[in-house]
Amino acid sequence: MHLDAAQSRAWPFLSAAPPIPGRFKARNEDFVVDELPAYPPSGEGEHWLVRIRKQGLSTHEAVRRIARALGVSPPQIGVAGLKDAQGVTTQWLSLQGVERSRVEQLRERGIEVLEIAAHKNKLRIGHLRGNRFAIKLRDVPSEADAAARAVFDELARRGVPNYFGEQRFGARGDTWRIGRALLMGDHAEALAWLCGRPGPHDHGGVRRARELYDAGDYERAAQAWPGGFRVCIRVCRALVKSHGDTRRALYAVERDLLRFYTSSYQSWLFNAVLAERLTNFDRVELGDLAWLHRNGAVFLVKDLDVDAPRAASLEISASGPLFGSRMSAPQGAPLAVEQRVLEREGHTLEVFTRPGRLQWQGGRRPLRFPLYECSFERGEDAHGGFLELRFSAPPGCYATSVLRELFKRDDVALAATEPADGEASDDSAGG
Repeated sequence: MHLDAAQSRAWPFLSAAPPIPGRFKARNEDFVVDELPAYPPSGEGEHWLVRIRKQGLSTHEAVRRIARALGVSPPQIGVAGLKDAQGVTTQWLSLQGVERSRVEQLRERGIEVLEIAAHKNKLRIGHLRGNRFAIKLRDVPSEADAAARAVFDELARRGVPNYFGEQRFGARGDTWRIGRALLMGDHAEALAWLCGRPGPHDHGGVRRARELYDAGDYERAAQAWPGGFRVCIRVCRALVKSHGDTRRALYAVERDLLRFYTSSYQSWLFNAVLAERLTNFDRVELGDLAWLHRNGAVFLVKDLDVDAPRAASLEISASGPLFGSRMSAPQGAPLAVEQRVLEREGHTLEVFTRPGRLQWQGGRRPLRFPLYECSFERGEDAHGGFLELRFSAPPGCYATSVLRELFKRDDVALAATEPADGEASDDSAGG
């Protein structure tokens, strides 16, 4: 994927350094991820912890292939994190009810078994210490090294803005709008963003289906949608059957997908708060709910003489809101920022506690994440020269957040998406 600087952005960047040109993920070998387990295998128990190396496969696809080869269902296989298809990644899986010899003999294209050990428990999303990345950037001119190093050094020193990536908001960038409409109980608006309102990303049959939806011709819209848009087809058919009742048609959308949309709006509001605080996002203020990076604990900042140095050393960070009924609110100036963002959207905190089909539970998420084990160096291999970045990051953090700051564009996440590893702070978001 070739990148240039001609990309507008929705959220401000931390670094003022100029963007660099270049390519990333030109080859799978240019994006290497090693999962860092939260704990070593116990050496006993009814589960097998299996460390695999995969290439050109998402975690979901790797699990599907392994399940098929071993004769188990995919839900029986536990994972700690989700890894992108574009890259070479190692990660741990857990298996139960399968003989070790069958796992050792596993032969699937793109998957290699590296290690097997007994363990007591099934792996769950978030059961990892983090990820180690080695990213080769191609076609970066040597004169861009100074700017790239300045950005990378600033991120290592101050932390990386913990924006939710564009993959959370979809190719059209509008999943948060669906979530907002759901929050407001506006079923027609939610379905209009889901099935109508064509934009610059819509072409061919998709654009035609959206135009027909906007015209109220739901039957023809259902016929126009390509087969992969099953949800939109079901919604249109439900509208035909219910004579345009959008409340009833909304039941054609799976609850998990609705929860994704509500989570997208929570994410958008978090990004808005982070953008408001970006200038001083590496500091804590009185009244902040600080995030302890060691274990994800959250506590109220009452004494800056104690907590300001901890923020400066990246031990703790200010947190932002995943608005919901169970979210703890900060105090003082940090609370005023969050309230201001809600007021601009026409909300109060009470809107997130309304009873209904969807429950907005909420939580906190750090405004930044630290980088560890950082290195920055030039190299050359059989495919030419490269600029290599190496670093480790906590679980639930996007390596594309680092690339976003280097290339100064938002679509690096959609150009080559690596899903978040469990989104540790998002587990409590609920949606």
